[in-house]
Amino acid sequence: MIPPVILASQSPRRRELLEKTGIPFSIIVRDTEELKEASMPPQELCLHNAAAKAEAVFREHPDSTVIGADTLVFLEGFPLGKPEDEEEARSMLRKLSGRTHHVCTAVAIRSPLGMKNLAVLTEVTFRELTEKDIRHYMELVDVMDKAGSYAFQEHGEMIISSVRGDTDNVIGLPVRDVMKCLNGLGYRA
Repeated sequence: MIPPVILASQSPRRRELLEKTGIPFSIIVRDTEELKEASMPPQELCLHNAAAKAEAVFREHPDSTVIGADTLVFLEGFPLGKPEDEEEARSMLRKLSGRTHHVCTAVAIRSPLGMKNLAVLTEVTFRELTEKDIRHYMELVDVMDKAGSYAFQEHGEMIISSVRGDTDNVIGLPVRDVMKCLNGLGYRA
């Protein structure tokens, strides 16, 4: 029998993306300490955080398949997580203005059927942003719970000029890659 799936994330964006697969799942989240080590490579840092989230839930639900994920924005290799306050959010958007950065989402799957890890990088280029652009964007979008202080799916056209790679990855879950892993464990949508 295929174990039930648990998403170890309270992100509404990840929930929406996983719902698109048609695989039923529940959501259980446990507090974990996330690393923000600038010295670690992006994929390694995100994988560490994703694995910690998945393993915290899997320890309590070892008969389930648990999906943990972590998304960070990296500018010149430096991680930009969720801002602490509005000034930090403005500062992040200023730093990203007119520049290309990477979004890394790592996914850790823990299951009695096996263990899978993946990390996907997507290249995102911002438009040149004025202070007025930043202020207007922040009036429209709650930037406080978003890595890099922005959301591709929420008025992204105002700030993003191009994306090279998986847009679902930028939103928070590389669905195609996750489905390949789940299919490898025997899940079918």
